[in-house]
Amino acid sequence: MRDALHILQLEDEPADAELTERELRKAGIAFVSRRVLTRDAFVAALEEFRPDLILADYRLPAFDGLEALRLAQEKLPDVPFIFLSGAMGEEFAIETLHQGAADYVLKGRLSKLVPAVERALQNAEERRARKEADAALRDSAERFRNMTESAQDGIVIIDDNGLITDWNSAAERMFGYRRQEVLGKDMHALAAPPRYLDDYRQHWPNFRTSGRGAVIGTTIEAAGLRRDGGEFPVELSISAAPIQGRWHAIGIIRDISERKRGERALQRSNRFLRTLSRCNETLIHATDEFQLLRDMCRLIVEVGEFPLAWVGYVDSGQPQSIAPMAWFGEHAEEFVADHKASWPEEERLGCPMCVTLNTGDIQTVKDISAYGGCAPCQVRARLFGYCSSIFLPLKGAGGTVVGALAIYARETDAFGRDEYAILAELAADLAFGITTLRERGAREESARQLERALEGTIQAIATTIEARDPYTAGHQKRVSQLAEAIARALAMPEERVGGVRHGAEIHDIGKIYIPAEILSRPGRLNDVEFKLIKMHPEVGYDIVKDIDFPWPVADMILQHHERLNGEGYPRGLKGDEIVLEARILAVADVVDAMASHRPYRAALGVDAALEEIERHRGELYDGAVVDACISLFRRQGFSFA
Repeated sequence: MRDALHILQLEDEPADAELTERELRKAGIAFVSRRVLTRDAFVAALEEFRPDLILADYRLPAFDGLEALRLAQEKLPDVPFIFLSGAMGEEFAIETLHQGAADYVLKGRLSKLVPAVERALQNAEERRARKEADAALRDSAERFRNMTESAQDGIVIIDDNGLITDWNSAAERMFGYRRQEVLGKDMHALAAPPRYLDDYRQHWPNFRTSGRGAVIGTTIEAAGLRRDGGEFPVELSISAAPIQGRWHAIGIIRDISERKRGERALQRSNRFLRTLSRCNETLIHATDEFQLLRDMCRLIVEVGEFPLAWVGYVDSGQPQSIAPMAWFGEHAEEFVADHKASWPEEERLGCPMCVTLNTGDIQTVKDISAYGGCAPCQVRARLFGYCSSIFLPLKGAGGTVVGALAIYARETDAFGRDEYAILAELAADLAFGITTLRERGAREESARQLERALEGTIQAIATTIEARDPYTAGHQKRVSQLAEAIARALAMPEERVGGVRHGAEIHDIGKIYIPAEILSRPGRLNDVEFKLIKMHPEVGYDIVKDIDFPWPVADMILQHHERLNGEGYPRGLKGDEIVLEARILAVADVVDAMASHRPYRAALGVDAALEEIERHRGELYDGAVVDACISLFRRQGFSFA
């Protein structure tokens, strides 16, 4: 990976480019930047500079931003493209997103640039990871197909509607139908004698919902129906596997008029494939690293029918040591607990788990009773009936071995070439899951630390206000309580609810610049004094606008006295020009102001306040916000704490 991001700027104003770079540096982003002005220079930079991120103005004297987006998508489709413009209409901005832009940011609001960049880069990384996962899935499917094609027995897979989804060459020879002729056809209507249909129809609904049935996991003798209408005796083994969230039946069909060749190998392959499928399903839903390890060990034992699976990590605190992390199976806890935590050099060289942890190579023991190394492990394994084993490395970022997965079998030489490949894939998938969970945990902790820091900033500001004017502080606390309750009633996402709460806590910060004698004056204010009061949203906005909050706190402060019909201040904004958070804050502010005592008048009470906002619903105040507020007081019993 590169040490620094390569950022390509399509920008004709050097000063704007410098402001952009300064904003990125403030956020601690390491980058190398190249600025271009023309189409030819842009195309050359795509090929030579190979950017990780593109920031583009949408209109230049000699080049068009949308054309640049088209070229970038053609040559570097995975590189995020963000429009950075001085003025961009909403319709045009939406169109750029439809055309494939990752985001857009106005030059007048550069505080939103870093979150947009981080979000775009994270989305690009997630897309890359999904592509890799899809490629791995396709490779697994191809591997599975190769295995089934080499099988001597017929292998047929049908979905939960009874339709054929796979049909190998051996099945073609048995039934007389080529694969392309049967895909999507009803298996029982096509290749089973009619006498079996009643039992099939009776038991199939239960299989569709549970993957269970009387014949699932068993081997039975039955009859198949050839293309020419003739019946032939078969031995049929049926198992269930969840594929893309739906139960599928996997049938292994053997013409018992022939010798039973390869029976054991096929059954074993089927078992391994079921294990891989179930383990991958667990990986998709995993949220905790150690629960993932326990679930994987359990599935290997329960689905794979192995007596023991366990995971050991390299103990970073004690060199040449194994730290058992998870285990499942017969005698598992006893076996793992008795496993040496550290070992001398001579034993370490003979222990297959140790060799895997130290070299990163897969180790197999075909016959534990004949294995000459690691005598203590050999004695325990023979005592518990383990006959063969495999040790698979778990590799993290950069190929570093973080641990190993050990699987034991009751039969000798249980891990053949095909099974070896499947288990290697399973271990690679598990290692990827571990790495993903650790990275996700690190990102979440970083986000929590940032939010705590921002909350601390807000509390520090609120404390400053309270020290100067306890009345204003009390008003802000009550407005914050009501605004938060309204936001929740509107079913806003929890992170936006937090933003509403924090913005309301300091919405009157601009009053810190207004003389205290004006704020507390009991009589009517003159025009000059009232104009001074009306400046507090702008003053508050200027105080906090450069703080990089993840919520629109500055806009809330600036707009909380704006009104839907444009009669508010300081800028006379209308309708949706006012952010939703500020519309919520406007209603909460009016209700508390009227319901509470003011220096120049006694409290008017909550009922009068609710009548006021109801009277001007849709005119001055947002209708949905008003309805939520009234419901809180009149139906849900809200009161100020």
